[in-house]
Amino acid sequence: MQRDLSGRRALVCGASQGIGLETARALASRGAHVVLLARREAPLEALAARIVEEGGSADVCVADLDHLDIQGIPADLHIVIHNTGGPPGGPLAAASVHALEASFHRHVGSAQAILQHVLPFMTAEGWGRWVNVLSTSVYEPIDNLGVSNLTRAAMASWAKTLSRELPPGVTINNVLPGFTDTERLTALAAGRAEKSGQTEEAVRESWIAQVPEGRLADPTETAAMIAFLASPDGAYVRGQSIAVDGGRLRGI
Repeated sequence: MQRDLSGRRALVCGASQGIGLETARALASRGAHVVLLARREAPLEALAARIVEEGGSADVCVADLDHLDIQGIPADLHIVIHNTGGPPGGPLAAASVHALEASFHRHVGSAQAILQHVLPFMTAEGWGRWVNVLSTSVYEPIDNLGVSNLTRAAMASWAKTLSRELPPGVTINNVLPGFTDTERLTALAAGRAEKSGQTEEAVRESWIAQVPEGRLADPTETAAMIAFLASPDGAYVRGQSIAVDGGRLRGI
């Protein structure tokens, strides 16, 4: 196993909670110095302190990717975990053009800006890992998440195109979380419950019923896949979209 990341520097976007938080811990536990990025400073400082207590190393970078605020992001990064919050739910037919533009700007726009910022260093090093945290909607659109479905598919296409362009040693892949027990899922459950008249618990149970594993994913399980792709062991995986969904997707 070659999963040691000592000497590597990793940016983790959306590190203040959920999958981003656990990914930062996973990379730090493997020896990477992690740069924690989100809009809120207090949870990042708390996570950085926790990582140090666990024997790791971390810095904090407060930035708003909605505004392509990347000036504080270091360019000498070996690993980028691009993980941004999804847009509000609702059918695609009801979404405004502004909602589509804002979501594309937040996801594809920020990814492109960060890539151009860090790629010269990765190329010079002959080593780089980029992992997008997307959604299983890349393969099967999810009802009432119209703008998110569209944007995640665009991100997957962006990554696949780049996988043919990036130099040897610099890989790019997508991880597709299924129903994962995070703050985002809690918010979606609350919104679905309000619209349907169900309880939040009933909404969650309806989701779990679709998963052969019979439960929601823990964020640490998704983080483990991301950490693998970011490691030397993941060197020959390139341009792939890998679901961590407990078997929910029906396609082969």
